[in-house]
Amino acid sequence: MNLQDTDFELFGVPSTFLQDRAALDARWKELQREAHPDRFTSQGAAAQRIAMQWSVRINEAYERLKEPVRRASYLCELNGAPIHAEDNTAMPGDFLMQQMEWRESLDDASEAGAIDALQAEVDAARARALSSLDWLIDEKADYQAASQQVRALMFIERFAQDVEAKADALGQ
Repeated sequence: MNLQDTDFELFGVPSTFLQDRAALDARWKELQREAHPDRFTSQGAAAQRIAMQWSVRINEAYERLKEPVRRASYLCELNGAPIHAEDNTAMPGDFLMQQMEWRESLDDASEAGAIDALQAEVDAARARALSSLDWLIDEKADYQAASQQVRALMFIERFAQDVEAKADALGQ
């Protein structure tokens, strides 16, 4: 293992958006067994510290690879199209209008049916965005367009959390 390997190289999986979650989980467990600091107790404190570094590196890679938004963002960065979500919030006008409409619907929602309908709409938008990322990254290798789609998906994810919070507040 090499600390400079990409997460995909570390896990021995292709550098693609679509990943087999069960394979990632199994590989994570395997890598953690190999690098667990307890396996290096007889080799001293230095070996255990290195094992701990590996364990942290493996966990960080796993967290990036298992989450679709983080994985897409990582792929974009690896391919020269960083997301820059903190300072690049430019989005197409129709997307911003949709966000405003969703916000108004959420503000106006006062019963379970309205929240459920909004949640279904947000879930469908999320599914479309994920499908688009699969196509943009794995089929077209258009990382610039994919980075914009990742930013849109980040908006959708945050809004989905707000919908869930409102549902919890209404006692659903």
